[in-house]
Amino acid sequence: MPHTLLLAEPRGYCAGVVRAIDVLDRVLASEPAPVYAFHEIVHNRHVVDGFRQRGAVFVDSLSEVPEGSRIVFSAHGVSPEVVEEARRRHLRVVDATCPLVTKVHKETKKAAQDGFEILLIGHRGHDEVVGTLGEAPERTTIVDNASEVDALPIGGKSVFVVTQTTLSVDDTAEVIDAIRGRYPAAEVRNDICYATTNRQEAVRAIAQRADLVIVVGSENSSNSVRLREVAAGTGTPSYRVDGIEDIDPAWYEGAGVVGLTAGASVPDELLEPIIEDLRRRGVTRVEPVVVATETVEFRPPAGLDA
Repeated sequence: MPHTLLLAEPRGYCAGVVRAIDVLDRVLASEPAPVYAFHEIVHNRHVVDGFRQRGAVFVDSLSEVPEGSRIVFSAHGVSPEVVEEARRRHLRVVDATCPLVTKVHKETKKAAQDGFEILLIGHRGHDEVVGTLGEAPERTTIVDNASEVDALPIGGKSVFVVTQTTLSVDDTAEVIDAIRGRYPAAEVRNDICYATTNRQEAVRAIAQRADLVIVVGSENSSNSVRLREVAAGTGTPSYRVDGIEDIDPAWYEGAGVVGLTAGASVPDELLEPIIEDLRRRGVTRVEPVVVATETVEFRPPAGLDA
């Protein structure tokens, strides 16, 4: 049974998630319910359910929001079309988009204005990709993996590459290599964020030493899903769970060393019951495995107190 727990550091909340959660928390504290949010504020079931209990209403269409209401845009960003619709409906917007996602939007918009054809590396249908695509839909093609690059037309057009911020570092490097092979003159912006990179490096470090890796994070959290994939890529059995309720105790059989990490939208409080349970099962050594120290902080968005 388990005797050692390896805790990945960094893990859990990143600066963009902290900012978005703080925004919705402050709006709920200052205004009567309901307060609306366009899409889940962050991709974590426990966090979203907690906000629902306090009066937040998460919508996928602004038509669900009464005119003049307060609306918070999620950390994943929105398209210019959504921004314009909010203006037409006189919604009082607080934009909690992660500044690193906003950077990708600006890169995409400028590249389109400069006449580039844009390749957006990312997962179709993910909130972040939908928002970025909206900056220049007529000039942007989504590329999900390296095999899709072979189907792209070869022409004389200039190519500009941007990426979703929460992708697998290794998989994205493979896609970028394929794009450069097909378009040697392409301008590439690898926009995978520092938090995604750090958490993947940390989970790889613990997976290489562990008999089992548990990743805490929701199914719709891209970065959490990638963490499990990175861990599994080392050959170590790896599982993604929303919380302790999803853990099968049979996983621990024969696993003397357990690795534990969490996606960027996961509060540490979801790991605490898992850690305590492992102590009861025999873990006597808890070792932090530190690959980076994060000091990034983002300022609150404009309009928060308006």
